[in-house]
Amino acid sequence: MRAESLTTRRSAWLDRWGGIAPLLLGEFIVWLGFGALLPVLPIYFTENGVDLAQLGVVIAAWPLARLVGEPFFGWLADRTSRVPLMVIGLIATGVFCLLPLVFVGTVAFVVLRAAAGLATALYDPAARGYITDATPPERRGEAFGLYGAVQMGGFLVGPAIGALGAQRFGGVAFVFVFSGIVAVLAAIPIALRLREADVRTHPSPPGVSTEFARDAQSAGLAAGRIARDAVADDTAVPRSLWNRGLIAAMIINAGGNFAGGTYEVIWSLFLTGLGASLDLVGLTFAMFGLPVLLLSPYAGRLVDRRGSLLFIVVGSILPAAMGLLYPRIPEPIFAVPLILIEATGFALLNPALYSVVAANSPAGRSSTAQGLFGAAGTVGFIVASLIAGVLAKTNIVYPMYVFTVVLTVTLIVGLIVGRGRLNGVGGRSEAAYEPSRV
Repeated sequence: MRAESLTTRRSAWLDRWGGIAPLLLGEFIVWLGFGALLPVLPIYFTENGVDLAQLGVVIAAWPLARLVGEPFFGWLADRTSRVPLMVIGLIATGVFCLLPLVFVGTVAFVVLRAAAGLATALYDPAARGYITDATPPERRGEAFGLYGAVQMGGFLVGPAIGALGAQRFGGVAFVFVFSGIVAVLAAIPIALRLREADVRTHPSPPGVSTEFARDAQSAGLAAGRIARDAVADDTAVPRSLWNRGLIAAMIINAGGNFAGGTYEVIWSLFLTGLGASLDLVGLTFAMFGLPVLLLSPYAGRLVDRRGSLLFIVVGSILPAAMGLLYPRIPEPIFAVPLILIEATGFALLNPALYSVVAANSPAGRSSTAQGLFGAAGTVGFIVASLIAGVLAKTNIVYPMYVFTVVLTVTLIVGLIVGRGRLNGVGGRSEAAYEPSRV
């Protein structure tokens, strides 16, 4: 009976999510490599002649390349086949993960990190746009919750694999090799199993700024009356990319990613300065993934039912508060419970923001919207990376205080800009959705 129940539940899950399951599997695999690599990057760079100020530049090279690449590659993904873009992006990511073992030095690290950023920029908007178009509106929050969960699942396991492999197979070089190999392996399920002909939505006609429900159109209302009603309607689905919902999500995403840029520069050095071992540093990265893995799908389901606003607010406040508490911990082990709280915030925030982006993406422009959204986060990451390295030379905890201020301000500004666009249950009208039959 139990076996039948498991089989039934598995079949039901595949019926619901089978269209994006290969992409979710690929995400899990590639994040195994990211999880293994990220804890050692700052240490590896500084051991090879990069000082703290230069470290900020090296770290910023990756998101700077993404900033340039994501809007363009998102635009391209809406106008060509997404699957080849995803596959090429993952393979290129794997290659550039390996090369820092061969080419060493500040200039080489900057170039290689920038190349890796372009590779991921080729992949990410296409992947998120695919999820948007392959998922019905009433399930998009949960879909992006699953997307975040599988990423953090890989991020959770990756550091353990990296630490074990480094101990058994010759040190830190194993981590770079492992990350490169799994990025290439992640392309396999996507190349073999994803089919996008049935999920593509078509670009909107040019010159139209707002989309309306079919019943409003069929009522024979005059075009001017429709436009006036739409301006006042926060639930109307926009066709213009530059709408309040997307702009607000971009602002808040920039603040959230400011944390990523801050912690990627200073976190490993901050903990080792408190006496943490490399194993404990890796554990903290893994612990960040645990709440996201466990809570993101459920949070996404709640977003689909109740709207995004509450989750955006709570999800921003929790990480901002932790930025004030980290500098006060006396021992590195005390960082673990604070990380769990911070990660819970991001487990709530990310599905909510992705749902807002999906709800405010014009038909046929989902990858472009995702590219702009990702680029906004990249701006936050870049600025944080550059500032964190400079501030850390004075005091390693100063960047944490700055992060708290930035996240709080971007949340407030985003709420003012977005207003009703952040409060609704996300999704396009049925007219814009074509279900996946993958």
